[in-house]
Amino acid sequence: MHHHIDLLAQLVAIDSVNPDLVSGGAGEGVIAAFTAAWCKAQGLEVALQEVTPGRPNVVAIARGSGGGRSLMINAHVDTVGVSGMARPHQPFIVDGKLYGRGAFDMKAGLAAGMLAVAAARRQGVRGDVLLAAVVDEEYASTGTQTLLEHWHTDAAIVTEPTHLRICVAHKGFIWLEIINAGVAAHGSRPEQGVDAIARMGPVLSALVELDVTLRARPLHRLLHSGSLHASLISGGQELSSYPARCVLALERRTVPGETPALVEQQLADLLMRCAARDPLLKATLHTTLVREPFEIAEDAAIVQTLQAQAGQLLGSTPPIVGDTPWMDAAMLSAAGIPTVVFGPGGAGAHAVEEWADLESVSRCAEILVATAAAYCA
Repeated sequence: MHHHIDLLAQLVAIDSVNPDLVSGGAGEGVIAAFTAAWCKAQGLEVALQEVTPGRPNVVAIARGSGGGRSLMINAHVDTVGVSGMARPHQPFIVDGKLYGRGAFDMKAGLAAGMLAVAAARRQGVRGDVLLAAVVDEEYASTGTQTLLEHWHTDAAIVTEPTHLRICVAHKGFIWLEIINAGVAAHGSRPEQGVDAIARMGPVLSALVELDVTLRARPLHRLLHSGSLHASLISGGQELSSYPARCVLALERRTVPGETPALVEQQLADLLMRCAARDPLLKATLHTTLVREPFEIAEDAAIVQTLQAQAGQLLGSTPPIVGDTPWMDAAMLSAAGIPTVVFGPGGAGAHAVEEWADLESVSRCAEILVATAAAYCA
């Protein structure tokens, strides 16, 4: 009856801080070994896929009898760091809430997925139901990237926390750098120097204006608009010199339809306008990382099946929503797998106090089993 509580507590008790995010982080080796052993004990076929040394994806399969569609349940096993938390890996329960690092993001969804695939094996369906417990979602998503080199299913459900709502879209992001070249000179010789930092001022003001413009023009019914902010700025050598260089790193969040080419063009135009007013501005633009937004049609088979099964089990149809943060759903979708996000509730992703709602973990698992039974029939 309380399998979900025991399982989630065991998962939260395992330190799986992403070592690329936090130097010296424990990594996913121990939690992967636990997940693999648990799934084997449930009679599932288990494969390990080493992504980087000591950091394996675990793929557990409830093999179908043949002929049905296949479904992947995808959950990441890594967490962010624990600074400021008193007992990050000693889970405790108060008022139906299980506290601890990773409880909400997303060991609750991992537990629901594990329970669902184990139940699917006991019930038996025609199609394969597959749990992908992946590494490194919180940093570079090398886990899901590597997974997709070997595994493909007819649909996927990412069990990131959605409070039992059906998430069909999320934003993407693009990281860019603007580098402005000045001329170094002694601070006492203004006629020789060009201040790379001060001349970035109008560029910063123009970025604020562009952000205001973007946000005033919603392009998406669920996600509204993209946005833009200056994230990091650096430059200069010492107080007595004109700085030869200023580097501004910025983040542009995108909604479906906003391509890297569009974003780059908007910023190139902005720099041209600034340079027209200041001939000494020598700014160049570089894109450093692109993560696509995600969207699935509401009439897609997996969305319809999930909505129908959730509606029956919850007594009312869960709402269709969009979410803001980037997730592995975008990568699965880009690989041609129709993907939807659906998971339990709670609060405190990346926060000092984090908890999962235990009742929703058990409901989520039931809904996943019913969805697998209907979709893979």
